[in-house]
Amino acid sequence: MRITFTLLFILIAAAGWTQDLTGIWRGHFRPNDGADKFMGSDDRYKFEVQIAQHNNVFDAVTYSYKSTVFYGKAEAKGTLNPKTLKVLLREQKIVEVKMASFSDACSMTCFLQYTKLGDEEFLEGTYSSMNIRDSSNCGKGSIFLHKVASSDFYTEPFLLKREKETKNDRKPGPTSPASVPHAPTAGKAAQSGGIAKAKEYPKKPAPASGVVHSGQPKASVSQRKAPEPRSVTPNELAATNPDKAASLPKPKDSAESFESKKPLLPTPQVLSNRKNELVKTITVNTNEVELNIYDDGAIDHDTVSVYLDKKLVVSHAMLTDRAIVVKIHLDDTNDYHELVMVADNEGDIPPNTSLMVVKAGDKQYEVRIVSTEQKNATVIFKYEKSK
Repeated sequence: MRITFTLLFILIAAAGWTQDLTGIWRGHFRPNDGADKFMGSDDRYKFEVQIAQHNNVFDAVTYSYKSTVFYGKAEAKGTLNPKTLKVLLREQKIVEVKMASFSDACSMTCFLQYTKLGDEEFLEGTYSSMNIRDSSNCGKGSIFLHKVASSDFYTEPFLLKREKETKNDRKPGPTSPASVPHAPTAGKAAQSGGIAKAKEYPKKPAPASGVVHSGQPKASVSQRKAPEPRSVTPNELAATNPDKAASLPKPKDSAESFESKKPLLPTPQVLSNRKNELVKTITVNTNEVELNIYDDGAIDHDTVSVYLDKKLVVSHAMLTDRAIVVKIHLDDTNDYHELVMVADNEGDIPPNTSLMVVKAGDKQYEVRIVSTEQKNATVIFKYEKSK
């Protein structure tokens, strides 16, 4: 009964586990109606959030800043839904602010979704804001945050305290998995009331016809499967019997024959030697698409190369808060493009992370990209004519 109780305790503890957001998150927020956007400049504001989580609630501090033009620090609180991993963060009190004399400070309420891509963690969503002077609407926008190791400012005391508590909680205790007895055998488990599953060994598949195994006679010639006939391609026929090939009717033009006339580019070594992971497929109904590629908020000397349909279009460009611009044309006969982001290095803070803002007509998409020296990130663009 003791073993059963211990296993049951571990299962209950695992069921009560929740995602821990404790740490430093950095990225940006972007107003939906930012005036900078219409002037062609970067309308993103840098945003850092430090979180100390207890169960499903947390204390936080936010930093909003943009060069020397604007800086604000606010105390905040929030909650995490452990089932949906949705996060609500509310700025409670602005404690420091620096801005132009004609501006007002606004507090933000953020609606975020937690996701994880490999070892990288993200919070992404939207915000609304309110003027702290007269409670008027300050506008809405989008937020993108990436969990990082260090702050652009300093680590808050409440976060240092929580990280120390979390570290102590992870030390092995009397009920930790390290101290649990070895799992009983099926017989002992039955006697003690515990549950153990007998080890199952895969059955050997029956030998296929014509396959020789040790101790078995070889199949006779009559039992061996004859190779299936293969049709001869026009090129092969022209090489072996040019007179017969010339007498055949010419095939009509088709989508397949059109594609076959396209010159095939060789696959660059950096694409063939690394894993190419599909990040997103975007379907557009506009002919011109513009991509703006930025650092994800922490400028740490990441450099990237960009391939469009195996052709190098950006070479060893450093990711900063100024956009790397790539333009794509799509139409009925050119309706598919494959863009691959290659990490030339992983910067000061691995891995290589970036944000791609896709502008397609009146629509805009944001795609977060993580690439390493072993893995490239792929984004596919498809064109569908609007109905």
